[in-house]
Amino acid sequence: MSEEFHVHGAHDHAVEHQAEGGDSLAGYVAIFTAVLASVGAIVSYQGGDTQNRAMLFKNEAVLKKTQASDQWSFYQAKSNKGHLMELAAEMAPAKKREYYQGLIERYEKEKKEIKLKAEALEAESEKANEASEHAMHPHHKLAQAMTLIQIAISLASITVLTRKKWLFAVAAVAAASGLAMWGLALSA
Repeated sequence: MSEEFHVHGAHDHAVEHQAEGGDSLAGYVAIFTAVLASVGAIVSYQGGDTQNRAMLFKNEAVLKKTQASDQWSFYQAKSNKGHLMELAAEMAPAKKREYYQGLIERYEKEKKEIKLKAEALEAESEKANEASEHAMHPHHKLAQAMTLIQIAISLASITVLTRKKWLFAVAAVAAASGLAMWGLALSA
């Protein structure tokens, strides 16, 4: 009869080690990455929200600019009609000049109203553009925060594979930097 002989491999040793008490570094890294992944999800959501708000303001700015452009075109059309009426008044018989002069005055009055409306729309467009720019300011910091958090998660994952505790410290520094950038974005 033969005796059974069993050699423990690295995998068996790791399984036994986990059963006896586990690897505290791996546990810390697992918690660390889970917390960072949760924070990263929040930062990512906030970054998307800032982009959406900025885009809505930008769309409003474009809409108002288009409406202002329409008003300026309308203004130009009234101006052209006014010029035609001036020409008609000069060429018309004396009894018709009063009629054309009335049209000229009407077009001038309408042009003033159109100009006010166009200028108001341009001001609204400018205001929406400024709101868009303001909404995008935190986005850049949120993107940097998310990048640092992702770097921290990657470094922490490599820590488990390499067993280098100094790498976990670098991951913690990257995470702290990401959290600081997040804080700066929230205060902006």
